[in-house]
Amino acid sequence: MGSDHYFTASPASPENLRTISVSLAGRDIEVVTAGGVFSPDRLDAGTAVLLSNTPPPPPGGHFLDLGCGWGPISLTLGLTSPHATVWAVDVNERALDLVRRNAEKLGLTNVNAVTPDGVPSDIAFRTIRSNPPIRVGKNELHGMLDRWLPRLDERSDAWLVVARNLGSDSLQRWLGASLPERFSVHRTATARGFRVLRVRRHGATGATSPIVLP
Repeated sequence: MGSDHYFTASPASPENLRTISVSLAGRDIEVVTAGGVFSPDRLDAGTAVLLSNTPPPPPGGHFLDLGCGWGPISLTLGLTSPHATVWAVDVNERALDLVRRNAEKLGLTNVNAVTPDGVPSDIAFRTIRSNPPIRVGKNELHGMLDRWLPRLDERSDAWLVVARNLGSDSLQRWLGASLPERFSVHRTATARGFRVLRVRRHGATGATSPIVLP
């Protein structure tokens, strides 16, 4: 990849399109990936842990996949909830193109692959699912989560997967301290060196809970 990173907006490295076989939403499918995006050769371990340790999404509403890469989370959401609108967000234009190709290949018309500014500002999300790009650095990561997590709808959840050795516990503490009132943060699963964090936005009269670090 040279000096490219998966969070580079326009990778200069060769595209090297390839087709891989994955299992998403209980289906064995083939998807197109490419160089210059995150985990182009396989479904990465963190995303696999997230998909295996989160409940089915709501049947409808607006969903957000933050840092979508070639689209495993977005495609899973689109397949599982065909009446929902899935926003696949990434700064990497090559990744967004791959999501569009893969959604079209699967016949999904409910997946919108866009840059962050392409999401309408008045949308609240019924769920957010993300394997966030930890390696962008703490300031960038915190800014990203500060921007998107408050847009959860009431009584809705965000699910994040973070490697333990990349600061999942410190991120959990930061989320608990920085999010607005009526949010709570819990660790819900640990597997293969990853933590799954649940961020809940409670209703107007819902009591928040403290962060929980078992």
